[in-house]
Amino acid sequence: MTAALAWGLAIGMALTNIVLRATPIALLSRLRFPPLVERWLGYVPVSVMAAIVASQILTPGGRWLGLTRNPYLLAALPTALVYRFTRSFLGATAVGMLSFLAFRYLLG
Repeated sequence: MTAALAWGLAIGMALTNIVLRATPIALLSRLRFPPLVERWLGYVPVSVMAAIVASQILTPGGRWLGLTRNPYLLAALPTALVYRFTRSFLGATAVGMLSFLAFRYLLG
């Protein structure tokens, strides 16, 4: 594969990606949805993020780990509690990192 072909493919894929993502956004942004639909659509980003995070916590590296052997899941619990009660993203991040390191060390 030549460099010109590789660059052409990369640019073509980037343009295709932009067109396929931008077109629906441009068309739908002009529409007014009923309040119930707008409220429902507001939950989509949170749901997608939760699904991504949950899959990474429950199956790190693509394999299922039990509760007692999964430092990711064990660290997620204090992280969620800290965020729930403080609403501090920085605090929850710090607790998550420290608890993950502690659980990883303890589980060996």
